[in-house]
Amino acid sequence: MNETHRMTIKGASRLRSVIVDKWTIVSRLSIILLLSALLIGTGCTASHYRKSADKAADSIIKEKQEQIFGKATGIEIERPSDTLRRRLMIEQDLQYSSNASLGSEKLEKIAHWPEKDYPGNDSVSSGDDITLESGQSLKLTLVQALQIAAKNSSEYQSQKESVFQKALDLNLQRHKYGFTLGGEDASYKITQSETEGETVKSDSGSGSLSLSKTLKNGTKIVTSAGVDIINLLTDGISTKSFQYDGSISIPLLRGAGKYVASESLTQAERDLVYSLYTFERYKGTFAVQIVQSYMSVLSQMDQVDNAAENYKNSITSYNRTSRQAEAGRATIVQVNQTLQQQLSSRNRWINAKGQYKNQLDNFKIMIGLPADSEVELDRSDLESLTERAADIVTRAVADTSTSENLFEPGKENAGPLEMDEEQAITLAFDNRLDLKVQEGKVYDAQRAVVIRADALGAELTLLGSAKFTGDDEEAFEKDSGIYTGLLTLDLPFDRTSERNAYRNAYISLEKAVREFQTMEDNIKLSIRQTLRTMAEAREGLRIQTLAVNSAETGLASANMFFEAGRSELRDLLEAQSSLLTARNSLTSAVINYRMAELQFQRDAGILKIDDEGLLVEYGSEEDNNVKQQ
Repeated sequence: MNETHRMTIKGASRLRSVIVDKWTIVSRLSIILLLSALLIGTGCTASHYRKSADKAADSIIKEKQEQIFGKATGIEIERPSDTLRRRLMIEQDLQYSSNASLGSEKLEKIAHWPEKDYPGNDSVSSGDDITLESGQSLKLTLVQALQIAAKNSSEYQSQKESVFQKALDLNLQRHKYGFTLGGEDASYKITQSETEGETVKSDSGSGSLSLSKTLKNGTKIVTSAGVDIINLLTDGISTKSFQYDGSISIPLLRGAGKYVASESLTQAERDLVYSLYTFERYKGTFAVQIVQSYMSVLSQMDQVDNAAENYKNSITSYNRTSRQAEAGRATIVQVNQTLQQQLSSRNRWINAKGQYKNQLDNFKIMIGLPADSEVELDRSDLESLTERAADIVTRAVADTSTSENLFEPGKENAGPLEMDEEQAITLAFDNRLDLKVQEGKVYDAQRAVVIRADALGAELTLLGSAKFTGDDEEAFEKDSGIYTGLLTLDLPFDRTSERNAYRNAYISLEKAVREFQTMEDNIKLSIRQTLRTMAEAREGLRIQTLAVNSAETGLASANMFFEAGRSELRDLLEAQSSLLTARNSLTSAVINYRMAELQFQRDAGILKIDDEGLLVEYGSEEDNNVKQQ
């Protein structure tokens, strides 16, 4: 065989060797990639993680609601796709600058968006049972306004999301004290080198899986299992080599004990409770604001009607005076007086209309609707209030006193909420949730003192570990393992930072106590003031009822005397103006008394809001959460 032929055979052999080697490398990499793909393929999607977070937060919120309120209703932060705001935008063809105005589900999905169908149009329905009729404005009752505000108000939604985020924070803290599965990334390394003209190849690989548990007393336990990937890929599962590790860390001095070690978990639990208390308090305050704004719009609507009637009367007066002047029965001065009255009446009517529109626009924004949407409020709500006050009005007329002695409003005709001051303050102390939050923060500040004091001491930690390596059960015999033990000591030579933190903790405690005292004093103040406001509003209702009766009688008399020529024109004009003022004041008095009742319930913490955003007032059979004395 010649040299050329031997070289050819040698080259072919080397090529075959290279191909085999490359194939081996490719096959091993393929197996690794396949295993990785399987791991990735069996992993969770972004949608799964989002839904899992929702489920965890919802479970925690209901757990805490059950503990502190006695019932679990949950908090839904998923906004419906068919919000009333969007339906108004579309049905009434309102202006908007971008798709963001129609909701997040109408946004164009950007590159790499993790969930193709979320947010989407298949979200939960608004369920508001409000039908929009083409070409007609939306007419809202007070009940509907409260429900719409609870579902459409941005501020209300932000409050709910704040509670939800606190629940997620607590979930994370609880997770830290559960079993945690982890591990290092599996690795595979190929090394090739030339040694004395020959190629030397070597490969190595490893992977591990760990399970850890942190106890509430500060102890941390970690166990892990590692595998030699090369043996797994080449020789099969029967000859693989495993490595097992276990370690434990136990704090003995500083940071030891459940009280100190689980402080972050304790605070997260309490923060969620505070958030739920704050949200419940907010719901009552928000509902009173909605009622106040709604009634203000109705009051302004009534003032528009009163101003329109007064304007019509002034036109009638001007026309009548003009005819009398033509007949020589009135002077040009009187004609000018009625003209001035007519112009002033028109100006008041136009101003009243403008104020009505402004207040209505502001109200629409408050409940989460577009300012340019066509919405009107149900006047019957004001009529219902007037009927509700009819009993007080009747007693007011019958209770007219002609005595020259001055007297303050008594409680003879008082409403059911005009209770004794001491009883009212006791109710507030028992039911004001923000006071409970502030009291809880005092305890938090006390706990912080304990935590900071613990940090001043020495740190003594016991560390231990065990390691086993082998292919069979002999690897787990006590003589084949590697054991280590370590005791670490950190003496308190330099605790300047801890010292300052400890001193600041006392300052924070004093601040928390002062804030609690201030809130307690402010509650007393608000209760005393709202009780007086109710009494004043009741007396104002009485006074304005009598004022309207007097103004109506006065106008009738002025008309009669003027027609008979027995009074001046000025008397008639003043009577018309007095009636307008009295009617506006009576409407305000009716609303003021109702608002004083709601404000008292709010300030006493006895006004509750149901899941639909509706009022559950004190004394209602549905209200099971008010502590009564």
